[in-house]
Amino acid sequence: MDTHASTFPLIISVDDHTVEPAGVWQDRLPARYRDTAPRIVRAPLKEMSFLGGRFRPVMGEPGDEGPLGDWWVYGDLRRPLTRLDTAVGVDRDEVKLEVITYEQMRPGSYDVPARLADMDVNHVQSALCFPTFPRFCGQTFTEAGDRELALLCVRAYNDWMVEEWCGPRAQGRLIPLTLIPLWDPESAAAEVRRNAARGVRAVAFSEIPPHLGLPSVHTDAWDPFLAACDETGTVVAMHIGSSSRMPSTSADAPPAVGSVITFANCCFSMVDWLMSGKFERFPNLKVMYAEGQIGWIPYILERADVVWEENRGWGGVADKVTRPPSELFAEHVYGCFFDDAFGLRNLDSIGLGNVLYETDYPHSDSTWPKSREVGEAQMGHLPADVVERIVRGNAIELLELTSDGLWQGPA
Repeated sequence: MDTHASTFPLIISVDDHTVEPAGVWQDRLPARYRDTAPRIVRAPLKEMSFLGGRFRPVMGEPGDEGPLGDWWVYGDLRRPLTRLDTAVGVDRDEVKLEVITYEQMRPGSYDVPARLADMDVNHVQSALCFPTFPRFCGQTFTEAGDRELALLCVRAYNDWMVEEWCGPRAQGRLIPLTLIPLWDPESAAAEVRRNAARGVRAVAFSEIPPHLGLPSVHTDAWDPFLAACDETGTVVAMHIGSSSRMPSTSADAPPAVGSVITFANCCFSMVDWLMSGKFERFPNLKVMYAEGQIGWIPYILERADVVWEENRGWGGVADKVTRPPSELFAEHVYGCFFDDAFGLRNLDSIGLGNVLYETDYPHSDSTWPKSREVGEAQMGHLPADVVERIVRGNAIELLELTSDGLWQGPA
């Protein structure tokens, strides 16, 4: 572990990412699924674009010209590994939308010992990691035609996450985040309880489920899942893009437009939850917004309170939201950030207990290997005890880590 003289606390990152090794599903599913389960194929790229928030890759045939990359093949899906999946260690000007192989990425992206070494370099003690191939809340399996196989894939991923990625080699420094079968809330509840029994306290969910063709949080459809989270203390973790639709303004808007306004999905989602009545029905429920930053939160809370106070009668929420949304936020919602000086200057308007720190390793937005330096620069005006809570204390409490900031596994 880094022993730098800095007094900046060791970081607990609540939003990093894992690039799944090639054998995650091939090694865990019954033999009869070997030819249909997700698998890696090395093939050339025919064409690829990322415009208007839509990612469109086309895999070439063997022998075609074009750069070679490693592709996940699953049913009709052909999804390449790209430089945007793992950009750390590459000069910013060299980070482009291109296909890559495992050999072309930093080993810490997929290898546990290498990840721990990269965490040491970055003053990070522990990290919660979102998926890559399944996408941020398992949309890949939700869209699959064979639901029996998809459910097995969700469970296999969760087994790999708990037993391998966060297994003994991780030394308690990797914190599990599991998936659910989004198409079946009852099965989702069962999967939450199965994983909670082995110490998991976070589950991925979609920021805006209707974008995936699923019910909204304003319906009762999700109640079995939410009840399971409420009962087990499992945090509902929503990453930007977990609705498979990144914010944009037009079909031809360059990725830079969407990159500036990524927080918008979190903003819309948070208002949904605050006006849904779910926090009053499930009083122990907690939700967190990964990579959404926090500077936008104060105005949204102000506006939500005004609407609730003045317009709740005709606004359709009087019978289910009986307290000001800002109060519900304080008890149930966490914003996650890695680079938000404005938010930190307005911390009193957000709430010290409602913010979490992240490094976004290994994505192009990541502050690795200088997350400590970024944190020191942006939090230098804050008292040491406040910095401690933001950088690790809130995460320890929310994710039920040990007092030393480690995941302890099954009780």
